[in-house]
Amino acid sequence: MPELPEVEALRDFLTENAVGREIVRVLPVAISVLKTYDPPVTALEGREVTAVRRYGKFLDLATGDGPHLVTHLARAGWLQWKDPLPDGPPRPGKGPLALRVALDTGAGFDLTEAGTQKRLAVYVVRDPSEVPGVARLGPDPLADDFDEGRLAELLAGQRRQIKGALRDQSLIAGVGNAYSDEILHAARMSPFKPCASLTTEETGRLHEALRTTLTEAVERSRGLAAGRLKAEKKSGLRVHGRTGEPCPVCGDTIREVSFSDSSLQYCPTCQTGGKPLADRRLSRLLK
Repeated sequence: MPELPEVEALRDFLTENAVGREIVRVLPVAISVLKTYDPPVTALEGREVTAVRRYGKFLDLATGDGPHLVTHLARAGWLQWKDPLPDGPPRPGKGPLALRVALDTGAGFDLTEAGTQKRLAVYVVRDPSEVPGVARLGPDPLADDFDEGRLAELLAGQRRQIKGALRDQSLIAGVGNAYSDEILHAARMSPFKPCASLTTEETGRLHEALRTTLTEAVERSRGLAAGRLKAEKKSGLRVHGRTGEPCPVCGDTIREVSFSDSSLQYCPTCQTGGKPLADRRLSRLLK
């Protein structure tokens, strides 16, 4: 799933390649991808892209005083830049193509989604705040005012484990399954640690890990072509998706906890005092 660093890199890429260009056509191929109908997608055509912004994991193409094209790539969605775009209209079917945006330069991009669970979402709105997911977002963890005190305020009174809190978009915007694993590994913290048990020192450590992990991931992705971002994300992950491999910090074997629709990875030595976590949905640290 694209998370804050990848969406930020896509924002940079589109700022460089799409801002100042006119949108010629917007072609929905999978009708389920379009979540709004007023304004219609045709309202974007003939308008210049004036800015590209990121809200958490949402990507927003603004057209001055015209509509915004807001996209959430969900778990298996992606943006594929093409210069030039293929000739002729795309064919509707069972393939991954969901929507195509053509610019006046002959270039443009496809929004695609792999797999059978179609969750990629596109909104054409007058203001990004009209998108329910954007309106619910918590603060951006890379914002200048997101300091240690702000994080402590957000976590105060949370009656859940820290892994779930980090992934809650209404609490902190932009962090998903992969980077929450990376942040907790950097903070030397169990994913099942209750938020309410965090000490001041642990909150500071978590804040440092959160900011550093995301900032470094953004910097690794900056300047890359859209097609190379997935590979860069995978290569930069130290524990997520690396079950059975040695921890790059201590050499212990990275372990996994599986759930019905996802999994997490962690290092027992670095994060749980050498104790494994029970691999079931309601796992708790074995004592």
